[in-house]
Amino acid sequence: MTTFDDLWSSLPIPAMTVTPDDTISRINSAAESFLNQSTKSMYGKPVWDNLMIDAPLDAALARARADEVPLFINDVDVGTGDRPPVQCNIQIAPMSGAKSGTVLVLLEPREHASRLGGKSNAKTAAKTAIGMAEMLAHEIKNPLAGIAGAAQLLSMNLRKEDLEMTDLIVAETRRIVKLLEQVEEFGNVSPPALRPVNVHDVLDRARKSALLGYAAHMRVLEAYDPSLPPTFADGDQLLQVFLNLIKNAAEASKGQTGTITLKTYYDHSLRLRRRDGTGRGLPLQIEVIDDGPGLPEDIANDIFDPFISGRENGTGLGLALVSKIISDHDGWISVDSVPGHTSFRISMPIAPKEES
Repeated sequence: MTTFDDLWSSLPIPAMTVTPDDTISRINSAAESFLNQSTKSMYGKPVWDNLMIDAPLDAALARARADEVPLFINDVDVGTGDRPPVQCNIQIAPMSGAKSGTVLVLLEPREHASRLGGKSNAKTAAKTAIGMAEMLAHEIKNPLAGIAGAAQLLSMNLRKEDLEMTDLIVAETRRIVKLLEQVEEFGNVSPPALRPVNVHDVLDRARKSALLGYAAHMRVLEAYDPSLPPTFADGDQLLQVFLNLIKNAAEASKGQTGTITLKTYYDHSLRLRRRDGTGRGLPLQIEVIDDGPGLPEDIANDIFDPFISGRENGTGLGLALVSKIISDHDGWISVDSVPGHTSFRISMPIAPKEES
C-alpha cells in the first residue's frame, strides 16, 4: 500500500512545507538535490536561510495563509547560495488538515533556464526574439501598405456591391499593421527616466483619459491613500501602464456597465528578496480592480507572457508591455482573479530623498 511518505519522496519537483513562522518543517528528495542539503540540516531552519528568491515570497506566503487559496509565481530566479540561480515557477498552497498556517511550496525549475544557467541567458534569448519580431514587423508593414493601397485603387472602379471585398482587404491590412506596431512598441520601450512621481497625479490622468474613451461605460472609483509618498519612476511609462490596466478592466466588462476601482496604500512589509540575500522595499501599492468575469483559468498563470490574451482578436501584448515596464522600474506586478473580482497589484519603491 502506497503511503504519504512514498508519494512525498517520489514527487519529481522540489517541495517543502513551511510553518507559520517561515521555518522549514519538511522537504522531499528532489528538494534535497536541488538545494544540495539534507533534510536534517534544513529542518527547523528559516526558509530564507536556504533560498534566495527574486520575488516577494514572504508576502505571497502571508497571502496564501490569509486567503487560504493557492498562489502561483512564474519565472522567478531561485538561488541556493552555492551555484548560479535557476529560473522556476513557484506554487504556494495552504495545507488542508495541517497545522494552521503551514503551507506547501513547490519549486518547478524551467528547463530552458536551468540548462542555460539562469535569467541572464533567458534575457538574452528574449532580446533576440524581440529583435527578430521587430525586424519582421518592419519588413511586413511595407508590403501591407502596398496591398492596402492597391485595394483602395481597385475600389474606385468597382460597383457598389463589389466594394465589400476591397473594404475587407483594407480593414484587415490595417488591423495587421496595428498589431505589428504593437510588436515594435514592445521592443522599443526605452529605459525609464527615473524621477520622483506622484502616483495619484498619474492615476488621475489615466482615469480622465479612459473615461473619455474606452471606459466611458464604466464607473471608475478612487480609493487613494492621501499620505502616499512619491515613487521613483518614469511618469510617461507609468501612465502607459495604468492606461493599459484600465483598458483591460474596461474590456473585461464586454460592454456592460461595471466598476473599476483605483486603490493605493502603503505596505511597509513588502520586500523583494534578491539572490544575494539582500532586499529592497516596495511599499507603494497600486491596485486596479474590476468586477468583471475574471481571467480564464487556462491563461491565468501566463497572463503577462507575450501573445497570451483572454479576448477574441486580442494581441496579448498589452499586459506583457505592462510587466516589462514595471520590471524595468525594479517593481513587482501580480494578479489575483476570481469571477467578480480581478485585481492587478503593482508594488513600487519610494523615491529617494533629495540631498539638501
